[in-house]
Amino acid sequence: MTLIDIVPPEVVVVESFGDHPGEEPFPGEEHLIARAVEGRRREFITGRRNAREALGRLGFAPAPILTGPRREPLWPGGVVGSITHCRGYRAAAVALSRDVTSVGVDAEPHAALPPEVLPGVTLPVEREMLHTLDSGDTHWDRLLFSAKESIYKAWFPMTGRWLGFEDCVLSIDPPARTFAGRPLVDSPLPEFRGRYTIDRDLVFTAVTVTAAVTSGR
Repeated sequence: MTLIDIVPPEVVVVESFGDHPGEEPFPGEEHLIARAVEGRRREFITGRRNAREALGRLGFAPAPILTGPRREPLWPGGVVGSITHCRGYRAAAVALSRDVTSVGVDAEPHAALPPEVLPGVTLPVEREMLHTLDSGDTHWDRLLFSAKESIYKAWFPMTGRWLGFEDCVLSIDPPARTFAGRPLVDSPLPEFRGRYTIDRDLVFTAVTVTAAVTSGR
């Protein structure tokens, strides 16, 4: 199971588990990675190619996908979306804004966070929660990190504002394979709900805010 399996049918996901050697940037995007190292160039090019394929499935012609002030992808009018990449994986998720208000996806290696990173991305109540979860084969700290990344990617297009790791408290429901993030700052929603899965030594998280959710708040 991957991101494709944890988003609703309104969301189109295109994913890759590798890059095309020698692939050039799409015309109009080269300046975005002109100074990037090779690894960054490869993930950018593949991620944008996946995004164009996903947009094509919604009926959009290929075009450059530029970036905004927070380096977020700038989608065509009437589209919401999210791009993620990590070692060995790139994916893009898009949907029509008439169906989905916002979508955020993230993928991370399924490995423990470095000990020095954990205090900077968690609140005390979240660290207590992590201690109560059955460790088993799941790196809950990495899953929490990924879930907050997905929440931020869904949050930013709705608000235009930064959401720090300390600005959202996360809870995880292992039996349901879901999570919920409650923003601790002024928010368009009281919480952002998402789903997760773990496969291929990767953690996948996704938050989909549907039009029904926002219209009913």
